[in-house]
Amino acid sequence: MEKLREKVKESLSSVLPITVIVLLLSILLIPMEVGAFSLFLAGAVFLIFGMGFFQLGADISMTQLGQGIGGQLIKKRNLLFIVGGCFLMGVLITISEPDLQVLANQVASIPNRVLVLTVAVGVGIFLVVAVLRILFKISLSRLLTLMYLLLFWVALAAPGEFLAVAFDSGGVTTGPMTVPFIMALGIGLSAARSDKDSANDSFGLIALSSIGPILMVLLLGIFYHPTDAVYTAVTIPDVTTTRDVIDQFLWALPQYTEEVIISMLPILAVFVLFQAATKKYHRKQLFRMCIGFVYTIIGLIMFLVGVNVGFAPVGNLLGEQMVSSSYQWLLIPVGILIGYYIVKAEPAVQLLNHQVEDITDGMVTRGQMNICLSIGVAGAVGLAMIRVLTGIPVYWILIPGYILAIGMSYRVQPIIVGIAFDSGGVASGPMTSTFLLPLTMGACTALGGNVVTDAFGVVALVALAPLIAIQIMGLVYEHKLKKTSRTQEHILEDTIIELEDEEV
Repeated sequence: MEKLREKVKESLSSVLPITVIVLLLSILLIPMEVGAFSLFLAGAVFLIFGMGFFQLGADISMTQLGQGIGGQLIKKRNLLFIVGGCFLMGVLITISEPDLQVLANQVASIPNRVLVLTVAVGVGIFLVVAVLRILFKISLSRLLTLMYLLLFWVALAAPGEFLAVAFDSGGVTTGPMTVPFIMALGIGLSAARSDKDSANDSFGLIALSSIGPILMVLLLGIFYHPTDAVYTAVTIPDVTTTRDVIDQFLWALPQYTEEVIISMLPILAVFVLFQAATKKYHRKQLFRMCIGFVYTIIGLIMFLVGVNVGFAPVGNLLGEQMVSSSYQWLLIPVGILIGYYIVKAEPAVQLLNHQVEDITDGMVTRGQMNICLSIGVAGAVGLAMIRVLTGIPVYWILIPGYILAIGMSYRVQPIIVGIAFDSGGVASGPMTSTFLLPLTMGACTALGGNVVTDAFGVVALVALAPLIAIQIMGLVYEHKLKKTSRTQEHILEDTIIELEDEEV
């Protein structure tokens, strides 16, 4: 219970700033009905407890399972077994990702099942590529350069109006289900290798796994020739009493409970089969992991209910009313402010930050990661709002951004490259797709813009920002390290000279 209380406190500190921002907007600029704001507050409560349960559950179940499978795969010393196992795990985990369902519902030109399976296969293929990189010690920077060149070459042939949707798919795929497992899988694989570069190579799996969905969805777009992707606007239900608010959440519970349980079934099946085949976990560990899975399920249900019933409708309403008023220009600073705080509310971000601090022995702290990610995402959301107001094509930002990020990857330490590119996939999680996306879509709809080209892409920009921000942090850290080293050398030289003078 103590650990759960600690996780809930962390969640409270993450969600509270966003709640305060919405409250101030509703009081000062955009009057909101009491019923709508009541839904938002109730959603925040669900969100806080959901994140607390999820993070604790993932720590004691998903992370342990990922590390166990990663270590077991590499111990087999059978390349075909490793490739097949990683591909299967990539597909199953992606099918279990709730964020992917959110995106699939927006793309009307392609059946949901086809899109989900296409993205899942993309993750499976590129998870194999990422694992082979670890095994054969291939440079992450060079591999990322090659993959992004291939990606943008394919993008030239894809329909322009489908580009933003494809890049968004890369962001939503690495969500709260996939990140803990893939991160732990990488740590398990690299730890079993046990050489001086193993820590560096434990990062990068999420980065490469994010490329697969983008590439596969672009290819799917070429095949299906989609002309549009319809977004179903989020509406705020008519609530007047406390009972009405409670009813909204009670009605939503069965739907999201079913979704989460169906999503978790493949992972639970893998857990049972893995334990039956390896007998890796003793009885106490098994009981602890089972409790962890229960916590994960409860947390995800509460999180998704809170976000979809409380947060998404208010996000859509804020976007619509802000651009419909005389404060249209405020969309940009408000977006920047929300972006700064919203990344802290992503469950997978906190999991990544903990693992980064552990694997780097404190070289990169959780506080540094949070500040860099917050600044980067704030800038990305600001650019997304500018796109909504001006209609700037998303590739005008994505192409220079990725060129800068890949160029910087040759100047920083390999472990920083892996952390930076992994952070991109992690930052664009459920809060982005269910609060920021409705915000931009509500604003775009009110302005009469093209939702597919002008509003889609916010997830892609959020995923791009940490690539640059974290690597800048790495460059600053290396500069300070060199400066400290030179200072210590000068002190040592002065000490030697003083000792020589004393001897004379």
